[in-house]
Amino acid sequence: MATLLDTNILLRLIQPGSPYSPVAEKALAVMRRKSEALCVVSQNLFEFWAVATRPQADNGLGLSVDQALREIGRLRRLFVLLPELPLQSEWEKLVVQYQVTGKNSHDARLVAAMRVHQVNQILTFNGDDFARYADLTVLDPSLVV
Repeated sequence: MATLLDTNILLRLIQPGSPYSPVAEKALAVMRRKSEALCVVSQNLFEFWAVATRPQADNGLGLSVDQALREIGRLRRLFVLLPELPLQSEWEKLVVQYQVTGKNSHDARLVAAMRVHQVNQILTFNGDDFARYADLTVLDPSLVV
């Protein structure tokens, strides 16, 4: 089965000091043992870049462009990068159907990509952000065994 990784999972992988880092790593290891296809989309990489290169004082990681580029390359080697397909109409349907506003619009784009690629589950630390989507299975990394 294919699972999309939320960007918060990817970010925890480069934050060894975070209490969520070992949880994310364990969940990914369990899923790999089960031969799950662990996927990302371009939106994940855009969001990752934004947080990774944002100054620490602004709740970012403070990586340089070169460091962030290396991390993006590593993510592309570790996970299946689903091709960029037209998502606009699917995204528009979702934001209208579920009355999505503000920052949650980014998550709706991930869900649009999931629907277009027929991926039905997402691994995330922010399950509440995806709870509105009835046809989605939301996996909490701490519960993956």
